[in-house]
Amino acid sequence: MSEETGSQSVRAVRGSAIRDLLAVTERPGVISLAGGLPAADLLPTERVARAASAALRSPSALQYGLTTGAPALRDVVHARESAALGRDAGAVVVTHGSQQALSLLAQALLNPGDVVIVEDPGYIGALQAFDTTRARVIGLPMDADGMRVDELRPILERERVRVVHTVSNFHNPGGATLPEDRRRELARLADEFGFWIIEDDPYGELRFAGTTVPPVAACSDRVLRLSSASKIVAPSLRVGWMHGDASVLALVERLKQGADLCGSSLTQAIAAELLADAAWLDAHIDGIRALYAERALALHAALVDAFGDRLRLTTPEGGMFLWGEFTDGTTTSQSLSAAVDAGVAYVPGSAFAVRRDLDHALRLCFTTGTPDDLREAVRRLSTVL
Repeated sequence: MSEETGSQSVRAVRGSAIRDLLAVTERPGVISLAGGLPAADLLPTERVARAASAALRSPSALQYGLTTGAPALRDVVHARESAALGRDAGAVVVTHGSQQALSLLAQALLNPGDVVIVEDPGYIGALQAFDTTRARVIGLPMDADGMRVDELRPILERERVRVVHTVSNFHNPGGATLPEDRRRELARLADEFGFWIIEDDPYGELRFAGTTVPPVAACSDRVLRLSSASKIVAPSLRVGWMHGDASVLALVERLKQGADLCGSSLTQAIAAELLADAAWLDAHIDGIRALYAERALALHAALVDAFGDRLRLTTPEGGMFLWGEFTDGTTTSQSLSAAVDAGVAYVPGSAFAVRRDLDHALRLCFTTGTPDDLREAVRRLSTVL
């Protein structure tokens, strides 16, 4: 791309290594641990078909809708989010997946040069969204319990931080969940210093071990909370949502009018029926949790057997990913081509690096392979790493 092609904002946006890997991992015979896809065998095709048929009985399903989303969908999301918070969730804006919510919030809240704090390693979609605003992104290290909130105050005392972004449950890529004491401290700092917290939580309902932690949004009014139907129903519905401060949501609504006018009335009607069918949805999510637990534990055990203390791993309690860091200097980015040739793919840790050196790390997705597939993937991986 020449210097003149595209705006400065677009040229500032980093690419997604995961998206770039998709073509490679579709080679015949490659077991991919690289993607972040829900298990295809659990996508509820028949239930979605019934909901689609019901939706299509009304012409409104094929018409333009409200920018903020279909009222029926907003109502059911409001009820679910209020139950999670233990209080009224306030207004809800439905978006084209939670990624659009993140992108619109970045535009609504940030000017060029504003400071954004993210976890390091960071979620690539968030890094891309913040890049478009030409914000100054600062990475805060993670440990097994997520963001090192104890290292945030010194930054706040020397920088005027505008936004802190966190994937609070089963972090992508780090796998960790922020414990309640860190959530409360993060909320206290937001109230003290006046920054916004974007709590990005598409994985929270996929817990299969341990104890559920209250949302960060339960601790402060300065939290803008995002979630999605992609991981619990189907990604192709492209239904996400946000709730939080009414003045910020009003800005988002204005931006969304310029971005897409409104979302899909059809997929929002489908999502509204599925999310409102509590008996079906609870059973469906229970099935996802059971399958993911089996696959996560199979992958974790195989990695421990293959690499032992050489590979420091997150302990799987939910979500879709395991994060590993080699302790013996093994590098992962240079070995990726050889791994694909050996029939296995992963995402090198360097793809998620903000400022840390993560060339010794890797992210592995356990959702799309059977336990036998996952064990075979690790066997192939061990021949390369």
